[in-house]
Amino acid sequence: MPSLKAIRNRISSVKNTQKITRALKLVAAARLRRSQDAIIAARPYAQALQDVIAEIAARAGADAHPLLEVRPQKRVEAVVITSDRGLAGSFNSSVNRATERFVADHKEEFDELGLLVVGRKGREYLRRRRHNLVPKTVAAPVSATALDIARELTHSLITRYLDKKLDAVYLLYNEFKSAMSQTVRIEQLLPVVPKKLPAGTAGDYLYEPSQADVLGRIVPLAVEIELYRSLLESIASFFGAQMTAMDSATKNASEMIARYTLQYNRARQAAITKELLEIIGGAEALKG
Repeated sequence: MPSLKAIRNRISSVKNTQKITRALKLVAAARLRRSQDAIIAARPYAQALQDVIAEIAARAGADAHPLLEVRPQKRVEAVVITSDRGLAGSFNSSVNRATERFVADHKEEFDELGLLVVGRKGREYLRRRRHNLVPKTVAAPVSATALDIARELTHSLITRYLDKKLDAVYLLYNEFKSAMSQTVRIEQLLPVVPKKLPAGTAGDYLYEPSQADVLGRIVPLAVEIELYRSLLESIASFFGAQMTAMDSATKNASEMIARYTLQYNRARQAAITKELLEIIGGAEALKG
């Protein structure tokens, strides 16, 4: 049985850990609220814009804009969104495992499959497994930098797609459901996927000033907004996963403290009982 000093040290260590997990939980909860408000505000606009672009793509046809052009998917890039930090349960590992499944399922289908990883945790994990990573370092987004990162990545992806260095782009990220639930999503970012129109629907829209001007502005914007929304989803999912993980860690620490305290009291009682028995035995020996 461990000594009383060793048990006291364990209790002290667990209490210090519990203070850290409780603090991280409170910080994550505060940041989650702001991140949740941001994604709830962004979703309706992003979804409406995607619906408009998808319907335009279906009506105007693939020749209306280069980003609507569907080519055989030979050179493909997947944008994997993770975080720079851990202590968030399965947040990063879920995306990493989904990425590995995506690579395994399509390695025969694509001639080239590159991974553009956002966030240090995903890059370190996938580099160790020798996947084909794009040599570009992108820090995990926060609310203040998400739009700038989305613009930078969108410009790079669209440029390479127009230069025919890429034939398709996919997104892999955690979609925020609640503080306790995140779902890994895999979506095609480029080319824009047209919507299936109801049977009998025909004709196109009237464009002002022209179809080329309207699509030239709105299609790249739709790609940027979709990537921006995915980054916001990932931010909210990270803080939700971290809050949940730190809450569980805090509760586990409380249970460990209770077990160690019980063990300490039993050991202390046993030591006292042993001392009493020794005293009584000595007194009886003196009497004899």
